[in-house]
Formats: sequence, C-alpha cells, structure tokens
Amino acid sequence: MAAHLSGGKVNVALVQELARKELLRLLGKCDGTKAIVWDESLAGPVGLVAKYSLLRENEVSKMFPLRAGHLPPANEQNIIFITRPLLHLMDLVADNIHGEERASGRKKEFHLFFVPRKSLLCEKWLKNRGVFGNFTLIEEFACDLFPFDSDLMSMELESAFKEYYLENDPTCLYQAAQAIMTLQSLFGVIPRVSGKGPAAKQVWDLMCRMARERQDIEGPRNMPQSQIDHLLLLDRAVDLLTPLATQLTYEGLIDEIFGISNTTAQFPPERFTRSDDGPTDISSEKKQIILNSGEELFAEIRDKNFNAVGPVLSRKAKLISSQFEERHGEKTVQEIKQFVARLPHMMAAKASLATHTTVAELIKEVTDSNSFLESLQTEQEFMNGIDTDKVHPYIEDCIAQKEPLIKVLRLICMQSVTNSGLKLKVLEHYKREIIQTYGFQHILSLTNLENAGLIKLQQGSRQYTVLRKTLRLTVEDGSEITPTDISYVHSVYAPVSVRLAQYLVRPNGWKGLQDVLGLLPGPTVEESQSLPAGHGPRRGSISSQSSQSDTPRVVLVFFLGGCTFAEVSALRFLSQQEDCKNNIVPQLICSQEPHCLLNCQPAICYTMCLYCSIIQKCTFLLNYCR
Repeated sequence: MAAHLSGGKVNVALVQELARKELLRLLGKCDGTKAIVWDESLAGPVGLVAKYSLLRENEVSKMFPLRAGHLPPANEQNIIFITRPLLHLMDLVADNIHGEERASGRKKEFHLFFVPRKSLLCEKWLKNRGVFGNFTLIEEFACDLFPFDSDLMSMELESAFKEYYLENDPTCLYQAAQAIMTLQSLFGVIPRVSGKGPAAKQVWDLMCRMARERQDIEGPRNMPQSQIDHLLLLDRAVDLLTPLATQLTYEGLIDEIFGISNTTAQFPPERFTRSDDGPTDISSEKKQIILNSGEELFAEIRDKNFNAVGPVLSRKAKLISSQFEERHGEKTVQEIKQFVARLPHMMAAKASLATHTTVAELIKEVTDSNSFLESLQTEQEFMNGIDTDKVHPYIEDCIAQKEPLIKVLRLICMQSVTNSGLKLKVLEHYKREIIQTYGFQHILSLTNLENAGLIKLQQGSRQYTVLRKTLRLTVEDGSEITPTDISYVHSVYAPVSVRLAQYLVRPNGWKGLQDVLGLLPGPTVEESQSLPAGHGPRRGSISSQSSQSDTPRVVLVFFLGGCTFAEVSALRFLSQQEDCKNNIVPQLICSQEPHCLLNCQPAICYTMCLYCSIIQKCTFLLNYCR
C-alpha cells in the first residue's frame, strides 16, 4: 500500500486496495501463464493500482499495448485483453485474435475484461466480427477510480466533456454515479450533497436511483461510519474559463508545457545529470519523473505560483549545503554515527533538488519567452474585461504567423467566455482567418466548439461581468509569493469552480448567491441523504451539535468533465487556511458547516478537501479539433 495515499484525512489507499483485489480476483480465474494486452489509455492508470511485480507474482509474464495487426510472439497459455468498452477498440481486439489464431498452431484461451462495465453493444460488435465465441471469460474490472495522491483521485475519462456535451452520451455520468456509490461503500453515506449544472443534477438523480435499486435488491446493508461530510458536484460547463487559462502553479506549468499523465511527466533527457554530477547517457527515451506527495520537495512546491518556486529551491540548496558541511567539523563517534544515519536522506534530498532545479530551468525558458508573456498578457486582459468586444490584434498576429491552432482557439474561446459571447462580425472574422490559414477541415472544429458552448454569439446580458464583480474573480493586489487568495494560481484570476466551493462552506452556504447561481448554466442541487439506522453524525460534522471537535470536516469536490491542476492547487490552498482573524463569528457553532474554512475560530478550524477529479488538463479543446 503506497504511503503517499494513506496520509490524508480519508484513507484513499482503500480505493487502491479494493481495485487491486478485484484485479487479482479476475486474474485468478485464468489458470496458467498469462499475457495482458492493454488498452493504452488504461496501462498507466492500472499501473497505479497494481505494479508489474505484483502481476508477475500472479503469472503475468508479458504485457503488450492493444494495437492493430498481429500480437508480438507469446507462448503464454492465456491472452487477457483489458480495455474500455469502445467500438474502435473491439476492432483491434478482433484483429489481434484473428492474427493470433492464424499465426499460432497452439490452442490459446482468450479473456476480455471491460473497465469499468460491460457493454452489450461491444459484445454484439465482437459477434459481428466473429470472435465473441473465442473468449473463455468476459468479465468486468469494476475500477471506477484511480488514486493519484492522498487527496486526489481520477476516473481517467479523457473525453467525458466531449461525450456528454457534444455527442449527447451520458455514459460518463453513470460511471461517475457508480464511482460515488463505491466511495460511499468504503467511507459511509455522505450526508449532504450540493451541485451545479446539468451533469451534476443528472448524477444526483442516478445516485438516488442506484440507492433505491440497491435497497430493493440487497435490503439494509452494513455501512461504515460517514467519513465525508459534504459532496460538491461541479459540472465543467459551469466554469469553462478556468481550463482555458494558462496554469501558473509549478505543477500546472509542468502539465501545460510537458504534460502529466497518471502522475508521471516526461522531460528532455539531455538536461538531466547523474547524482555524481556526471552527464547522463543521452538516448531517445525521455526522462520520466513521478510527481506525487511521496517526494518531500515536490509536495512543498507543487501548489505554489511558479514565481515562488525559485526562493524555495534556493533555501533548500543552502540548507543541504550546510548539512553536508557539517562533516568537516570535529565530531565525536556518536555524532559521526548520527551523520551517517542521515546521509541517505540527505543524498535523496540533493538528487530531488537537482531534478526540480532542472525542471524549473526548463519551465523558465518557456515562461520568459516573448510568446508566452504576450499570450499571458492577452489572457489577463480578457479576464479583466479589457478589449473583449472587438477583434484582438494579438490573436490576429498568432493566426498570421500560423501559431499552433490550439493556442489560437484557446484565446478565442476565452474571449468568447469573458465577453459572454462574440459579436457576429468578430466571430465571422475569426472563422474566415482560421479557415484560410489552417484549412477548411477546421470548419468542423469551430462548429464543435460552438455546439459545446465554448464559442457563441453574444446575446444581450453580460453574465461574466456580473460574476467577476460578485464573486471577485479578478484580484489585482494579490501576492504570488505569500498568497492570501486562491487567485494566485493564475496570478490575477480566481477559478469560478473554487470560488463556488469557497462560498459553499460558509455558514449560509449558497443562500446568498441565488442571483449569481441563476447566471450559471443548469439547475442547482441542494439535497441531503439519510444516514443508516444507528449511524449518528461524526463529531464535528455538519450535523453534530458539538462546537469543539478534533474531527476534521471533509468535503468531496467532484468535477464532472475534467479539472486543471491549478484548480486542485486552489482547493488545497483553501483547505490549509486556518487563519480566520478577519472572519471570526464568536457565537458560531462550527458543526453547522460542512467544512470549516472561514467564519470560525482558529482553535477549532480543521480543514480538508478531497478532490475526486476527472483530471483532463486543457486537452478537451483538442478533442473538438479532431
């Protein structure tokens, strides 16, 4: 069990353990040696659940990516396909089986594990391809969630937003409801549920239906005591601006520039050196770095604005240097023994510092470039409502210089969102320029962006202007080095999604925001779930009457359609705030709050947010360009 998963207020390692046991149970049904053929989108996530060493212990000797054509040579008795239920993947499975049967004279057993649910359509497709009868087993590997850190999980549904809003396919919402039900089976019924947006309402309705069906089939169940006090469902459509904005935290910039997949990022190998300061062997393979709280230095700097990272690395370098200098002083045998005992930790800290210093240098090369700074300035002008109502010269220049299309589309979408739509003349101008520069095929890209609501025509009211003032979305006097507001993650802009979470946990919740919530798309959810018989609220929970409690309140923030690492950093920032000197309510009973964040006495303010996120970065835009 990974140590970095079990250190939070809710033991996320239980999710990992549940998925691991389910995978081993399925592998146990296949007697003999095994070769696994992975849907490539699942190899990384499942690797977080079960390491290769564990699979080897269960007779898995080879693993291959699921690709068209023949499988690589394998003498294993069992060929196990582990894949998501998608039709184009079923074609690859059928090709592999046909190729294997022609190439191998030995009888093999084929098995298919769907993640997380079976699909009748996929099974029918396999029948049409003539391979359905070849499978000895067709099972479900019901793994809804993949744990990333002690406060972060992901469903790894990269196209969730596209499927729901562009293809009208609500399957991802059913899977999200199933994931929440799984969490409740591990951590108890969540007493209060809030949400905003069409997807949030649909997930809540599905949860209610699933609970009724489970009650009818299984009757009363033994459920654990509630460990999560409040569930916040946030539809990505409620806040389309945040994933368009450039993330300015350390982890966010790594994701923007290099990409983070399943807590792993890849960097140019030639920029890294060995621990003995000698050059690495330069190869075509990129340098892979695992990014989670298991590494002390990364846990300290990942949520900081990038401008605050340099001073931290400088202090760490001086500290490590002074620790190594201690060896030159006169020491007793006992002191030498203590120094030697600390040496492995010091060496690991030195290697970690060298790695993140190199990463910071790579990031700085990008953030110091004129292209980055000009794009960031344009974004911040849009966020502040400047020059949003006309064709922007910087966007025109980007198109003329044939900058990457994704950069151009992000800026146009941001202008549309911050202006509550574009004027017809402005929109037609952008369309004409893009089609002439990048090709006629991008008529479909622009149409898809319009259908998803990322680009639209301006129609009267200016919702963003009202939201910006009411929710204080832009903060000009905020500090990046010692932040006091969540706006530090974008330097001047506070994510709407996290602002909604911040208001939710105040004593009156969203009651004072009804007019604002009406400007956001979709219905508002404010519901409660009854606790099982004999299960009272936890001490310090939202229903407890005790105002003095050491029990931290826990809010589960569930993004439907993807979130950014900057949003995760902003939520972590909120959860760490214990200084409420400007918001003390002397007579306040903290048990009335699901998550003590503001308006309570510091002595009884314990905060923790658990973010169950469909991490998707900003690549949902790319999905529309295909």
